[in-house]
Amino acid sequence: MKTPDPLTFRFEGDDETPNNPALPVLLYRGVVPAGERRDAAAWFEGLFARHGWADGWRNGIHPFLHFHIGTHEVLGIAAGRAAVQLGGAAGHAVDVATGDVVVLPAGTGHQRLDASADLLVIGAYPRNGRFDQKRPGGIGREAARLAVATVPLPEMDPVAGIDGPLMRLWRRL
Repeated sequence: MKTPDPLTFRFEGDDETPNNPALPVLLYRGVVPAGERRDAAAWFEGLFARHGWADGWRNGIHPFLHFHIGTHEVLGIAAGRAAVQLGGAAGHAVDVATGDVVVLPAGTGHQRLDASADLLVIGAYPRNGRFDQKRPGGIGREAARLAVATVPLPEMDPVAGIDGPLMRLWRRL
């Protein structure tokens, strides 16, 4: 079955958040098959690992604005719901729920605005990234912009693999 195209969001950098003007945030809605919803966390962990996204974790989404300048990040919503601010203060709030996946290009600011008590997120990073976590004021604007521009593209789409939409939507010009 072909994976439907995700929703896309683009964000320019600002004085707090570098964002990634070259690559859009991807939001896949409801990707967990009905038969896997009882243990969506394990399903996401297996899916991401098969597609080369490793160093996974189970938790929530930080309530403070942060971003990564050395890697991209995928968030699989295994349970619950959340309102997430993407792109920093001048960005866009999105609602996510069980079964959704958000793929954040390096530099994209994100933070939890609100969440249900049962929120469980599975996160992972492409094998070719370098984990870090920055907050506004933790790195200069130009240094962040330059670091984000050098992060390699992932080898595969975390949801659909080598033929997934990310491979077409994330191309360096």
